[in-house]
Amino acid sequence: MSTAPRIGLTPAPEPPYDDDQPSARTPATDGALALDARPLVWGPPGSIPDERKLRHLAQALAEVLSGRRPPETVADRLTDRAYRDLVRAGRMITAGRPPFAGAVHMKEPREGAIEMCVLVHCGDRNHVLAVRLERRGVQWLCTDFETA
Repeated sequence: MSTAPRIGLTPAPEPPYDDDQPSARTPATDGALALDARPLVWGPPGSIPDERKLRHLAQALAEVLSGRRPPETVADRLTDRAYRDLVRAGRMITAGRPPFAGAVHMKEPREGAIEMCVLVHCGDRNHVLAVRLERRGVQWLCTDFETA
């Protein structure tokens, strides 16, 4: 005959470390993209912007301009004037399917300013979105945008 397996007590696990605990705050999800709740920050002056964050911002703006996301979700990433323009613009992109922001083409015309353009894929007809961001302290804010 075989011997039965022994069942012993398992010691209590250690309490989780601070970085093991799940975040109490989850990013607000609205539309196809969950925007990071933190401001667009790239560190000290002269630091290179993260193109992935720029594409996420372009994606969110395209969703607002197509009517698939409320403008309040990007308000903290725009200056007051740019936000008023965004609200006033309303639905500028007509899309048969949710818009998808392609690769970012970026230029830094001067220190503390970024101009980018993104091709927004919308099904039958694509649109282009041009955005200007300026550094305000350590945060980058959208100061102007255009779409066609």
